[in-house]
Amino acid sequence: MTMIKQVTDKIRQEASKVVVGQQETLELLLVGMFSGGHVLLEDVPGVGKTVLAKALATSVGCKFTRIQSTPDLLPSDVVGTTVYNQKTGDFEFREGPLFSQLVLADEINRAIPRTQAAMLEAMAEGQITVDGASRRLDRPFFVIATQNPIESHGTFPLPEAQLDRFLMKISLGYPTLEEERTIFKRSRENVTNAVIEPVVTPEEVVAVQEEVRKIHMSEEVELYLMEVVRRTRDYQGIALGASPRGMIALGAAAQALAGIRGRDFVTPDDIKYLAPKVLAHRLVLESSARMKQKTALDLLGEILEEAMVPLEDDAVPAVSGQ
Repeated sequence: MTMIKQVTDKIRQEASKVVVGQQETLELLLVGMFSGGHVLLEDVPGVGKTVLAKALATSVGCKFTRIQSTPDLLPSDVVGTTVYNQKTGDFEFREGPLFSQLVLADEINRAIPRTQAAMLEAMAEGQITVDGASRRLDRPFFVIATQNPIESHGTFPLPEAQLDRFLMKISLGYPTLEEERTIFKRSRENVTNAVIEPVVTPEEVVAVQEEVRKIHMSEEVELYLMEVVRRTRDYQGIALGASPRGMIALGAAAQALAGIRGRDFVTPDDIKYLAPKVLAHRLVLESSARMKQKTALDLLGEILEEAMVPLEDDAVPAVSGQ
């Protein structure tokens, strides 16, 4: 799995030209991209979401578009529409911004449900249907959606079905003091306009996605993953647990993380680290848990503490070449 690590290191080095800190977030975005999923970033404005997304898109040579979600944004505005060409006398399809390889959907919860649903097929199926005709999207296809957790006026909360389409829900958080000093210094010296160059190709990203699927997961780690997921379905305080899609997502994310960190096998720590990010947004809590001010992350933490963790040796393949 050296190739996955090499691609990761190239992207990290290039993105660091404009991205200060946020190495964990970048790693999680790469987990999302390499496992073929999509990521929801929930954070306040001004913490660098757009800069990070653009840096990632440019470093992998992907076509990048940004969709600024507003209540008047229509499905045709994002998927495209058929128009009549007076010169040729034919109807032509004009692609919308979803026909890209990396899409940043800013404040997705400001878009009306019809527009949110239009993105659903693209995210789930890798295709878009307009006027009865289905059009495949280029690979890799990766959506980073953002939403502001503070403002609620004029927003349309994402329904559970659409939340479930996101591999992970993560938050950037505020930078450390040293990182913020660096950001401030760069802004004063006008270093923020550093040029990012493509260091890998979209084809290499697709090849990485194929390699990720080959990463070994032992039976013991599989059973541990399934135990964590299944416990969410009958745990006190959780009304609706993670679905089989959530289980598959956690497994795929763990394989990608292992490859990014230079391993050809998944460890229990990969599952434990990713479970809150992959599963929390898929859970629906009971009113009693909310009254006690419990969050999905709190309950998942309890589940991870109770689940029996397999021994590290059980995760290593019998013949690993090491």
